[in-house]
Amino acid sequence: MSPNSSLRPGWYAVFVLMLAYVSSFIDRQILSLLVGPIKRDLLLTDTEVSLLMGLSFALFYTFLGIPIGRLADRANRRNIIIGGIVIWSLMTALCGIVKNYGQFFLARVGVGVGEATLSPAAYSMLADYFPREKLATAISIYSAGIYIGSGIAVLIGAWLVSMGGDARTVTLPLVGEVFTWQVLFFYIGLPGLVIALLVLTVREPARKGLLTTATGQVQQLSVNEVFGLIRQKQAAFFSVTIGFTFIALVAYAGSAWTPTYLVRTFGWKIGNAGAIYGLMVAVFSTTGIILGGRYADALTRRGVTDGRLRIGIYSAVAIAITSFYPLIDNATIAVCMLPIPCFFVAFPFGAATAAIQDIMPNQARALASAVYLFFINIIALGFGPTAVALLTDYVFQDEGAIRYSLATVTLLASMISLGCYSLGLTPYRRAMASMQHPPAVAV
Repeated sequence: MSPNSSLRPGWYAVFVLMLAYVSSFIDRQILSLLVGPIKRDLLLTDTEVSLLMGLSFALFYTFLGIPIGRLADRANRRNIIIGGIVIWSLMTALCGIVKNYGQFFLARVGVGVGEATLSPAAYSMLADYFPREKLATAISIYSAGIYIGSGIAVLIGAWLVSMGGDARTVTLPLVGEVFTWQVLFFYIGLPGLVIALLVLTVREPARKGLLTTATGQVQQLSVNEVFGLIRQKQAAFFSVTIGFTFIALVAYAGSAWTPTYLVRTFGWKIGNAGAIYGLMVAVFSTTGIILGGRYADALTRRGVTDGRLRIGIYSAVAIAITSFYPLIDNATIAVCMLPIPCFFVAFPFGAATAAIQDIMPNQARALASAVYLFFINIIALGFGPTAVALLTDYVFQDEGAIRYSLATVTLLASMISLGCYSLGLTPYRRAMASMQHPPAVAV
């Protein structure tokens, strides 16, 4: 059997898992198109809407990720993912019948509970399907679901919002009267159940890269032992984790507020703003994440041990240089600059995730990935959209000042990311060297 044919089950898994990721990001990103009608109909502030986009989802997504990651290190990862897809799809549809802010918040928490199952298990599976020199590319293609899903959410949302006309409510069979924007949640939630069935066709891969004893027996690591491994490599682990977290913060802040920024700053209609931004995310961010993964794998094949971190450094610099784009008064110039941050917020995603897999043995990968995602989601997803809203509501105290909020958050976050990645180069090289001769596990 040729090497390419032996990887076919892996590439099939990448495709199916990417579809699941697309579904999950459509579910969570649709709110960026609905800021206006949600504020109007539920009488909310920017900050309250931002909590629906960020904290409500991130709350359980983040904290459940660690026990789910532990489960994925020991149980069937494919079945864990299937259960999660069913949960988040049904909870998304439930958003279509909520009657007040509290119910909406809890439904979004439920979406986070379901989606917490996907990435820790998926990263671990892909690390077993692919050799190290192809892993960043595989993870990047899987993770492209973020940007494909975000772009599709904005495009579909813009179209459906524009089709809604002037009616504020609609009566649905069995459900009764709901706001017109709530119908979107049925369109984007229920198809996820079909994807859950498709994941059943993915094979659970055999675990590789297991930590063994001196006699060759596979070690069964406790939670404390996994955290001991993370502590042994904490400088490398956290430089990657925090470095990418602040690039992700820029991405989440931008996806939550860029359509609204175009509306408030240039007077665009929300449908047009969503269509333009959604197209840019779908094209440029998807291109960025795939090319970033391929470049990271090319550096690995050339023997550049810290290449996965260098990808993050290049991205942080590019984002910082272009952080002023929201301050440009000309709409055409501002929009023409948008592809640059769209590309570079995605560029290091696969490389950063593969970097975590590279420095951990199999028994620790899903839990380590969950810790990695814990920081990304509690800081980037939980605080990214809210950071912009807090500046707008309480510092500038003007909805029209959202452009200054976006620019400030983008610049500060990219500089923090640059510092973390740069400080991590030497520790990461040491961590990679230790994988050739794994040390005893510290508890």
